Amino acid sequence: MLPRLEHSKSKRIHWAWIILATCFVNLFINYSVRLGYGVVLPEMIRDLGFSRTAGGSIFNAYLFSYIILTPLTGFLTDRLGARRVITACAFILGIGVILMGTVRSLWTACVFYAVVGMGATGMWTPIITVVQRWFATSRRGLALGILSTGYGLGFATMGAAFPWIVNNFSWRFSWYFLGAGALVMVAGNGIFLRSSPESEGCLPWGQRESATLNSPDWKGHQESINLSGLFRKQTFWIIGLSYFCISYSLYGITTFMVDYAKYQIGLPLGKASFLATIHGICQVVGVLTILPLSDYLGRKKTILISNSFIAVCLIGILLAGNSWILLYVLIGIMALFYGVTFPMYGACAGDYFPKHIMGTVIGAWTPFYGAGAILVHWVSGLLRDTTGSYDHAFIINAIMAAVALILIYFVKGAKCSPEDG
Repeated sequence: MLPRLEHSKSKRIHWAWIILATCFVNLFINYSVRLGYGVVLPEMIRDLGFSRTAGGSIFNAYLFSYIILTPLTGFLTDRLGARRVITACAFILGIGVILMGTVRSLWTACVFYAVVGMGATGMWTPIITVVQRWFATSRRGLALGILSTGYGLGFATMGAAFPWIVNNFSWRFSWYFLGAGALVMVAGNGIFLRSSPESEGCLPWGQRESATLNSPDWKGHQESINLSGLFRKQTFWIIGLSYFCISYSLYGITTFMVDYAKYQIGLPLGKASFLATIHGICQVVGVLTILPLSDYLGRKKTILISNSFIAVCLIGILLAGNSWILLYVLIGIMALFYGVTFPMYGACAGDYFPKHIMGTVIGAWTPFYGAGAILVHWVSGLLRDTTGSYDHAFIINAIMAAVALILIYFVKGAKCSPEDG
């Protein structure tokens, strides 16, 4: 049975935009927590007497929890609906973040941040899955671009607000504020989220009624790919390995860039933390321009361009020396494409695989992403502690970005094309 159009036409605002706004707030809070860790890290480890390797281990506890449970979260999103999964995960996220403000030892920090990781499983895979379901294929780049400003703004806000929080309270209050915001979104998600346009009797925004039967999304429902069939597809593994490499390279600079600027270059905390603000603002610019362009350029070509710029910027940071101006410029350029990277890889699930298994595919790619992030935190922290600088760590980051570029080049053309708009 085709979706009913009368219900959607009677509304002045398509419910897809309500979904997008709600998911935006979720991402803003979640990525303030995740990316803000790199901003909080210097003060947190100084106050608690942790090494940088220990600081990396705390984040890895988050990532272990995140990558182990995200495939299940993606599967449950396809089975139970995004509304239930996101709402439950927002509650877990809020509790975990508040507990982070109470840590006194390394083991409690690892346990509590692992709880945060459990909650965060509902703040990416289910969110980009439900947004892609509510928007036609030819409009997904636009929707994901608007959505992705949430994590850029979250990072920028932490970079600007954290020095004020430290001066007036302590680093612990940054966790309390963010945890409270996550708990507020438990109610917001329950009220506003809907798992699919079919449940509301309407078509995805941007999709014409005449295109329904012929669109890639509709055809995707007629195909059956089980998990074993998914894992036999070469495209799944190539994209997953490229995701691993680019995740390694990006987290290697983002998590440690404030610490690098403060302790290796010698910038004051305010100036070093401002890197996060630059990073966040440039992310917003990138996702609002580059992601919508991907609807016309194609995901593969956009990822190739993005990974190329990231590799060049990482090499440039190595050559910049103690020039903080050049560091600001290179971090800003890299951030334009940083913000594009994760939604672009997520959008590949909708372009290369049927719609009804998008959540499962994105969830199954998450261990690749998480493994890259976990490995780089251990390697970078260890290299910094043993050599006294981040130079060797940043060289590896640049190499991994280049490998990610090469891998994505070998991905065959997308199965779906934006012809349903």
